[in-house]
Amino acid sequence: MKKSLKPLVGAILGACLLTASVTAAAQEVMLRMVSAFAENSYYVTLLNKWIAKVNAEGKGNVQINFIGGPKAIPTFEVGNAVKTGVVDLGLSTGAFYTNVMPESDFLKLTQIPIAEQRKNGAFAAINEVWNKKANMAYLGRVVESQPFHVYLTKKVDKPDLAGLKIRITPVYRDFFQALGANVVTTPPGEVYTALERGVVDGYGWPIGGIFDLNWQEKTKFRIDPGFYDAEVSIIMNLDKFKGLNPKQRAYLEKQILALEAQNPAVWSAYAKEEAARQDKAGIQSIKFDAAGTKKYVDMAYDAGWATAMKANPEFAKKLKTLTSK
Repeated sequence: MKKSLKPLVGAILGACLLTASVTAAAQEVMLRMVSAFAENSYYVTLLNKWIAKVNAEGKGNVQINFIGGPKAIPTFEVGNAVKTGVVDLGLSTGAFYTNVMPESDFLKLTQIPIAEQRKNGAFAAINEVWNKKANMAYLGRVVESQPFHVYLTKKVDKPDLAGLKIRITPVYRDFFQALGANVVTTPPGEVYTALERGVVDGYGWPIGGIFDLNWQEKTKFRIDPGFYDAEVSIIMNLDKFKGLNPKQRAYLEKQILALEAQNPAVWSAYAKEEAARQDKAGIQSIKFDAAGTKKYVDMAYDAGWATAMKANPEFAKKLKTLTSK
């Protein structure tokens, strides 16, 4: 009798193990992620470290499969890929997915840290718009304290870019046009050649990152001070976010907050290091007099907020109130 029960016991144990395995698998979600920035950029280097941490600590719960950068999905298509669920997560800046929603470009104008935005209602206001207009959850901002600059191959002595051809993204289109520039839009990967061939006389870019693209080889000047604040964030398909169970969602949000907590120390130091590195590479700083500097910075924010007010006056007014110094 006991002998005849052995196959039955074995079958029951096997079924239990199989059920446990299936249950464990069902509790783990694999999220597909892409970056709008090249794989060799500093942004992606830090992202990969974060993903490794998420995966190591999230076994059986949340895993992230990093598919790649622009070679996987073109820079300006990452936002749409997240919106439509082609991928689950994206590392991008709002300037790269204005084709999905113009409001994404407003984030450059914020002047307080993301930690404060979470406390004063700005973060919730952003998510309300992102949810509704782009089918996205705005998970967190992972780059801060990175002012934009105008980089040039020709010297200027006042806040005037008349006659110069400047490569842009939507981030600074209106500002550069207000300065009199002829603007040209190209993906980051084409800027080096455009500088080399004289197709453009300069470009806008944050204080960090030009060495990742070797642009320092063709750059002679940088206008100081910077303006706006480079915004790079993690966005997620809203349907996928809603489909996470409470444990998975809590874990992902915990990891996002841990990444954001590094912002003050990491990015302030990086900005200083990159400025010093540019100086060493021979890129000269252009500084206007006090009146010229004030005019330059005021023009930047006036142009930025004017455009935002036209696109979505209600949200722009709210964001300006919550995030301006």
